[in-house]
Amino acid sequence: MTVTESEPVQPRVCVNAAAPRPRPAGQDRYTISEVADVTGLTAHTLRWYERIGLMPHVDRSHTGQRRYSDRDLGWLDFVGKLRLTGMPVADMVRYAELVRAGEHTVAERLELLEAHREDVRRRIDELGDTLTVLDFKIDRYADARRASERA
Repeated sequence: MTVTESEPVQPRVCVNAAAPRPRPAGQDRYTISEVADVTGLTAHTLRWYERIGLMPHVDRSHTGQRRYSDRDLGWLDFVGKLRLTGMPVADMVRYAELVRAGEHTVAERLELLEAHREDVRRRIDELGDTLTVLDFKIDRYADARRASERA
């Protein structure tokens, strides 16, 4: 079985540092405040995502209140992963547009994600080099501290 954008994906990690609340069991309709609690995003950010086209259409109750689905939460989890990797918002919006456009855009979606993956790998390599420098400096300072404590 392949995973597509239309299948719900259970979030495992919150985008923000605060621990997310688990989803209410057996529920597939969430208010904006519940989604904010689960994802760590603010209601303002969720509304902004809709406004810029990053979120697909969110259903509304008879009173006009947003009602997010498990599918929406899966999408937000994916968007959160893209944010963590540093994908520009414009690229995320483009990807969302391609998903909404349908199956004929699969090749373009793949190309966009592969290009971003290469950027992420490049940044991981840069961070690895930076970590090596930090480790070297820390070791030098630790050696100097131990030498001064012995004296």
